[in-house]
Amino acid sequence: MKKQQQIATILITIVIIIGITIFILSNNSSQQTPINYTYEIVKTYPHDPEAFTQGLEFNSGFLFESTGLFEESSLRKVILETGEVIKSKTLPDQYFGEGITIFNNKIIQLTWISNKGFVYNMDSFEVISEFSYPTQGWGITNDGSNLIMSDGSSTLYFLDPNTYEKIKEVTVIDQNPVSNLNELEFIQGQIYANIFQQHKIAIINPQSGKVEGWVDLTGINEETNVDPNKVLNGIAYDKETDRLFITGKKWSKLYHINLVKLNKLQ
Repeated sequence: MKKQQQIATILITIVIIIGITIFILSNNSSQQTPINYTYEIVKTYPHDPEAFTQGLEFNSGFLFESTGLFEESSLRKVILETGEVIKSKTLPDQYFGEGITIFNNKIIQLTWISNKGFVYNMDSFEVISEFSYPTQGWGITNDGSNLIMSDGSSTLYFLDPNTYEKIKEVTVIDQNPVSNLNELEFIQGQIYANIFQQHKIAIINPQSGKVEGWVDLTGINEETNVDPNKVLNGIAYDKETDRLFITGKKWSKLYHINLVKLNKLQ
């Protein structure tokens, strides 16, 4: 009888261990599976079809936009409802404007291959200072403490907002490294990143670099079917009203969208 009890105890222990193992494996698997989203358009706004959008921000009730191309790059303040540009600053011809972010009432703007960034007074657009970086400049956002920058690779760089020195870097991964990270926006603890020349936004864990979600924006703007250069490139978030805006290079429209979940974590 004692031996049977011992065998029964061993079997129960084995069953418990197997159950715990299955739970752990299932939990780990769910953490590694990105959530897939589509979208619903809440409202459509006009957007300057000549704006080669490289960076987009929403702050204090206005859109702030960085446009690119040599001899055409600019920084703009835009009325959301009408698309009217109410303040602008043209960059010197040798610079190709890229991503922007707003940190402590200053606008920080990258340039593409000049290894130089500009810092502006948010109200006057006066250049306060300049800084340099060793990579190309694509997208930039901030988490409230650090600047976060992309360079078209699979790497995100975290910079000190005072010295612009690199603090750390993370590689963005969804099974394999995800390259062509472009325009960035920090939204509720996650980094949203356009994937250059795709109708996709990656939702990234800033600590691990893991892709936690994919937003498929296929079909949102048919202009991309006419001109392949009119790619998705612009993410802005209104924290006050929880609104997500997206647009693209030379799109005639800007969209307020909601994300619609396609699958649950498995």
